[in-house]
Amino acid sequence: MAASPLRVLACGDVEGRLEALFGRVKAIQGKSGRFDMLLCVGNFFGSTSETEWAEYHTGAKKAPIPTYLLGANGPETLSYFPDISGCELAENITYLGRRGLYSGASGLQIAYLSGTEAQQEPAPAYSFSAKDVAELKTSLLSTPNFKGVDILLTSPWPRGAETFGNSAGEIDTKKCGSKLVSDLAASLKPRYHFAALEKAYYERLPYRNHTVLKETPQHVSRFIALADVGNAGKKKYLYAFSIVPMSMMDPAELVKQPQDVTENPYRKLQKVAQKSRTLLPAEEEPACQFFFDLKKHQGKKRPSQEKQRGTSQPKQARKPSQPPGPCWFCLASPEVEKHLVVSIGTHCYLALAKGGLLPDHVLILPIGHYQSVADLPFRCGREVTKYKSALKEFFRSKGKRYVLFERNYKSHHLQLQVVPVPLDQCTPEDIYESFIAQATGRLQIELLEIPEHSDIKQVAQPGTPYFYVELDTGEKLFHRVRGRFPLHFGREVLASEALLAVPQRTDWRQCPTERTEEEAQACAFRREFQPFDFGLRS
Repeated sequence: MAASPLRVLACGDVEGRLEALFGRVKAIQGKSGRFDMLLCVGNFFGSTSETEWAEYHTGAKKAPIPTYLLGANGPETLSYFPDISGCELAENITYLGRRGLYSGASGLQIAYLSGTEAQQEPAPAYSFSAKDVAELKTSLLSTPNFKGVDILLTSPWPRGAETFGNSAGEIDTKKCGSKLVSDLAASLKPRYHFAALEKAYYERLPYRNHTVLKETPQHVSRFIALADVGNAGKKKYLYAFSIVPMSMMDPAELVKQPQDVTENPYRKLQKVAQKSRTLLPAEEEPACQFFFDLKKHQGKKRPSQEKQRGTSQPKQARKPSQPPGPCWFCLASPEVEKHLVVSIGTHCYLALAKGGLLPDHVLILPIGHYQSVADLPFRCGREVTKYKSALKEFFRSKGKRYVLFERNYKSHHLQLQVVPVPLDQCTPEDIYESFIAQATGRLQIELLEIPEHSDIKQVAQPGTPYFYVELDTGEKLFHRVRGRFPLHFGREVLASEALLAVPQRTDWRQCPTERTEEEAQACAFRREFQPFDFGLRS
């Protein structure tokens, strides 16, 4: 028999306005029926709470619903909380405590963390520290088969809540809130997370708690920030919802993903501190595309017979296919604009992009005719990896990081586009967010993060249309194309105001350059890249 849902109210900063709050609760219950509990986050007491609070504290008045609140957020209201570990403050009004887990008879699990993030050690009684968060996480995550909590209550917002989601309006989520709360939310995986203190209402789109294609599906989380009671702007401060404890739910029902679900904002923030992420899609290149060429005296090249000892190359290596017509990228083809080529290896070569986003926008291409990375034989794929490493080292020496993308859609010859961006202009987080935002926004395209050390061949069979993005830190995004796909997507994201701010260069065909200028750019790149070109080393 299915469990009956609990009816819950959540409230933002009360700031001592008890009559306004409880009057509103009575009105809601009179109209919509009884609710099981009221959860209050933010500042429950204010600087002028004494008069109204005295009537409830003495029992002259009673809260119309079991009410649970967090502790003080500053020294001025500490006196209202006689027991830091939690206690009943008045009939039907309970202070949960500094941190912990409240489990009701219904099975509902509510994790809570009182106070604001400490700016000093030891943390004052109205603050929490990294140690508090770590101990709370340990106490819950050590529980056998822990899958998450039903509700998380904190007063501060989690830092970066808006990432990959809908706009938080006037609130800058990259600056407000607490990174420790973000970390807590990422670990505890609450189905609902409530916070306050910013005097704003913000209901974020639900987000995933698992990595697609890497982890088994889990329930989604919803973050809701609430405004202050009785605010002049009439912003929402009271939120009503029904919830069945996850312990009572059918597992398949629990992990259903709503259509508007987004990536997890906090997991990305945590990983960015160590590495980064990126993405890309593409646009089709007709015959004359963004390509390159090489001068005859490019320098000493390694013998093309390069012997591979002890390699695990398959016995039957895939051979290049025959292009259906003239190919602008097969190096032996007369259509190749060889003046753009800047490096030639044994199996691959490097060329400047025709109509590139920047003068040092380059392509990694196989010498033979292969359609995608998924089609590449072992040795060719290994040389692609060498070029990636060389370009990473080269661009980092110039204060840049690269974004690589491939669009295997309406494109006959593999083109790995490598676009450098300044380290001080675009963080990995900026790049990742821009790809996700444009994909999930107007285009409704789902970009999935794939395991960092995975091979594209593990998620895409030869012939599979896809779009793929990779940062020079190794993090990757993937989209399986099943219908139409915007050919200029990768360039459009990188050219946007949020990143390179060159929107006029979205379409390479609208970026004509004189051949003499292309030759000069190729010559300059070739000269500067020479110390990093593995093909020129003895």
